[in-house]
Amino acid sequence: MKNLSNRNWPMKTAAGVAIVFGVLTILSGGRVLFGGEAAQAAAGNAVYFVLWFNFLSGFVYVLAGVGIAMLRRWAVWIAITIAVSIAAVFALFGLHIYGGGAFEMRTVGAMTLRLIVWVAIAIIAGRTILAKQHIAE
Repeated sequence: MKNLSNRNWPMKTAAGVAIVFGVLTILSGGRVLFGGEAAQAAAGNAVYFVLWFNFLSGFVYVLAGVGIAMLRRWAVWIAITIAVSIAAVFALFGLHIYGGGAFEMRTVGAMTLRLIVWVAIAIIAGRTILAKQHIAE
């Protein structure tokens, strides 16, 4: 018989990643937004609508992570919303680039990572939380 804690490792990992990712997002975005000229210069050609989106979404990442850790159904919908929102902002960022706007290549990498991480978190949380609640009904 499998230990219950062994079966919950994907959820614990997803929750932990969401929270840590959120805190790091808040810190890195906040440093650029509020850290003065040196921090802004280090950021290079930051695209401010992407930067603000990422900074503010970091708080939602933490909320989703806490909800996932508590196995709350609403956390699944927040994770899905985060993934869809990242995809939408990424598309707008692509339009910005296509239109000749300045950008940093590391932003492309960061947005790709964010999208992959949140799609994975949404899938893991959805499969576990929604499946458990469906069985319980």
